[in-house]
Amino acid sequence: MRHTVDYFFAPQSPWAYLGHERFAALVRETGSAVRVMPMDLGKIFPLSGGLPLPKRAPQRQAYRLLELRRFSNALGIPLNPEPRFFPVAGDPAARLITAVAMHDGADAAMKLTGAVTTAVWAQERDIASMDMLATLLSECELEAARLAQSQQPDVQARYDEQTQAAIDASVFGAPSYVIEGELFWGQDRLDFVARKLRA
Repeated sequence: MRHTVDYFFAPQSPWAYLGHERFAALVRETGSAVRVMPMDLGKIFPLSGGLPLPKRAPQRQAYRLLELRRFSNALGIPLNPEPRFFPVAGDPAARLITAVAMHDGADAAMKLTGAVTTAVWAQERDIASMDMLATLLSECELEAARLAQSQQPDVQARYDEQTQAAIDASVFGAPSYVIEGELFWGQDRLDFVARKLRA
């Protein structure tokens, strides 16, 4: 049975970055389909009891940094827990990934997602900058026109639909993977995702 995964994430999420390449490899290995669905966490947090990072208790903020270092070391994935360009607006990159998914398909959108998340967490690059997004498109060998297209109403409408789909699926954090209605939250649940996709 060929599974389809709804892949919900925010491009500024360090956890999406830590899980992305492992998830991409798993999708390739199992021949699964993926729907690349960046979402607006700013709309999801108020509905799910989540808080933006600056509003979280100091203990939670400190533990987050500890866990980022732990996972970076354990996975052998380079990560700066406090990068130069963070917090950063994720919407421009999310819309660009959405535009690429619409015009070029899931594989291209997965490639760009990897580049965008790496830009934040390993390369000290500003993904809210239009110039940087143009550079990332070029590095991924994708059409430069996608940047202008990402600012069109049809892409915003799709982004809004993806956010609503996340809400409807009871998603409350990033990354989340939904397979046949079953929700898996967090890159540390990819072992369970693997079991599901290999079943």
